[in-house]
Amino acid sequence: MSLPIYLIGARGCGKTTVGHALALALDYAFRDTDHFLQQSTQQTVADIVAAEGWEGFRRRETQSLVAVTASSTVVATGGGMVLAEENRQFMREQGQVIYLQADAEVLAARLEAYPEEAQRPTLTGRPIADEMVEVLKQRDQLYHQAAHHVINAMQSPEQVVQQMLQVLSLARAS
Repeated sequence: MSLPIYLIGARGCGKTTVGHALALALDYAFRDTDHFLQQSTQQTVADIVAAEGWEGFRRRETQSLVAVTASSTVVATGGGMVLAEENRQFMREQGQVIYLQADAEVLAARLEAYPEEAQRPTLTGRPIADEMVEVLKQRDQLYHQAAHHVINAMQSPEQVVQQMLQVLSLARAS
């Protein structure tokens, strides 16, 4: 039985993209907490936030994390998953947590290149570049706190996956 692998990091760091590739490489299932939440509620993240506020969304996000956690599964989490202490603790205790770290400028450029408004509501109402600087300032320490491993997500998806496979094989060997 293999422990789940949780991918954490800000919006645009590549959790879904590299998560699919990592799951394929390991012959694991792939789950995305935001996708699960949208499927189970039949609402977008933006709809849930509009109806229940961020607090309601965060509560549902925690439920989604628990629901998708399974052995031999790569789990891409929402960027704010680490805001709740219970989520950080749950992930660390249940499996391996990998922080896909990228600079705010890189994240903003990726989000501007592939906007998904319904899926990714603005957190601050400010331009995406400003927002990413602010979000990382608030969350970077929490990402580090939750993570067993930190990977530079500013490389190609293939390079990120290779690095993840390396740290995971070292973790299993120890």
